[in-house]
Amino acid sequence: MPRSAGRVRTLPIAGSGSVAVRLPSGGNAVIAAGTVCQDRRMHVRQTAATARDRFAAARVARLATADAGGRPHLVPVTFAVAGDTVYSAVDAKPKTTTALRRLANVAANPRVALLVDHYDDGDWSRLWWVRADGAGRVLDAGEPEARRAIDLLVGRYPAYRETRPAGPVLAVDVDRWSSWSAAGAHEPPEA
Repeated sequence: MPRSAGRVRTLPIAGSGSVAVRLPSGGNAVIAAGTVCQDRRMHVRQTAATARDRFAAARVARLATADAGGRPHLVPVTFAVAGDTVYSAVDAKPKTTTALRRLANVAANPRVALLVDHYDDGDWSRLWWVRADGAGRVLDAGEPEARRAIDLLVGRYPAYRETRPAGPVLAVDVDRWSSWSAAGAHEPPEA
């Protein structure tokens, strides 16, 4: 590491001890792939695999879509992850129609984002979020991929064992996993 003005600090790295770094006055020092340290706190941007695992362990996500005119739409969704694809299905919860705005938006503009997060009012060092950006596809419930997705959802959510989602299914092919954690890597939430 090149010498520069500033002071040397020993900073913790989750799961691997600590490292000494020279922090420029008020600046940042990158100390490991995916890890950014700031003067008094450590913020960790996780690898895509770690972010995906943390995302998959969450119970609910927020799905952001936009229509052809760019008007945003945000809804909570249950989901299942298979590789780099996130699935959600239209289920039996009361709705006026199964022709949901999110599905129409994906047909008009397939770029979507899903977000999961953890908030702890008593300990902000435990705050984190993971975002999955990708392209959405609407699958007819009878398609083989949609049937596999519904099986994953049924295995994940007890309510779906009683009333299997009828579909259609939204598949999001994730091309970017991004994340942030206030104080390093914490264990994913209990499933």
